[in-house]
Amino acid sequence: MKILLLGHDEVVGLLPMAECIALMRGALVSLAEGRVHQPLRTIVRPPEAAGFMGLMPAYSSTPRAAFGLKAICIFPGNAALGKDSHQGAVLLFGAETGELLAVVNASAVTAVRTAAVSALATSVLARADACELAVVGAGVQARSHVEALSHVRTVRRCRVASRNVERARELADELHGRYDFPVEAVATVEEALRGADLIVTATSAADAVVRREWVSAGAHLNAVGSCTPHTRELDAATVAASSLFVDSVESTVNEAGDYLLALKEGTIGPAHIRAELGEVLKGTKPGRTSAGEVTLFKSLGLAVEDLAAAAYLYDRAQETGAGTRVSF
Repeated sequence: MKILLLGHDEVVGLLPMAECIALMRGALVSLAEGRVHQPLRTIVRPPEAAGFMGLMPAYSSTPRAAFGLKAICIFPGNAALGKDSHQGAVLLFGAETGELLAVVNASAVTAVRTAAVSALATSVLARADACELAVVGAGVQARSHVEALSHVRTVRRCRVASRNVERARELADELHGRYDFPVEAVATVEEALRGADLIVTATSAADAVVRREWVSAGAHLNAVGSCTPHTRELDAATVAASSLFVDSVESTVNEAGDYLLALKEGTIGPAHIRAELGEVLKGTKPGRTSAGEVTLFKSLGLAVEDLAAAAYLYDRAQETGAGTRVSF
């Protein structure tokens, strides 16, 4: 048999952001409806290694049955080398025989689908008139989130902050003229957040970079950078003051340092999670309830999202002839 190989640029070409946003809606609703089998990810973290590996399996019965596995290495130091911190592959397997169908570049999939899910959360949780965007971080996810949020809100201005101010300037220069709103680098996270009503944190920080006093009433936050129990981007006061929505409750109570550290410190209780995003999208749980409410979407990234992306990319490649097919 032959398997399909899809590289980074092929993934980007076949998976436009607008289509990925719609695709992620279907995946998360399927999860909320119980049509997905998704164990917790397995983390391989050798103490002497510069990074760690995550193994993320899933099975979905819709839109067609398939198995998927993302094997992803996360190396925070890659940014200094000009490389994506996420390196790996998404494997797609047919449900009828279990044969391997495709190997897909996971860096590209992760960049697009993570931002697409944040855009979904923003579409149902942010105020309709939210327009001041703040992005904390200046890497791959920062770039893709600017694009994604521009699909669901009319952004008036975007401010970017990073612990490396020069990288924030480079990102602002790269995005100059790409959108019909200005993208500007600022010197501090506080300067980016003051007055913002759309906030994205996409950093590799181990401790909080966002303080409660910097977050305006009525703001919506997408926290995407931290994915381990002992790291966070938001201080406990910010989490406590927010209505918390998550991609998966099971993942959050096992993996999300933003939630777990606030819980450990006694700032929030176990019932602080309002709903899963799929439940809000499905209409079984409410989203924002008032204009002044601060809403927070804690994103960990789910295997079902990678599976949905890989299955879609496989079909598009079959239609267009994209990719490389090799005997296996």
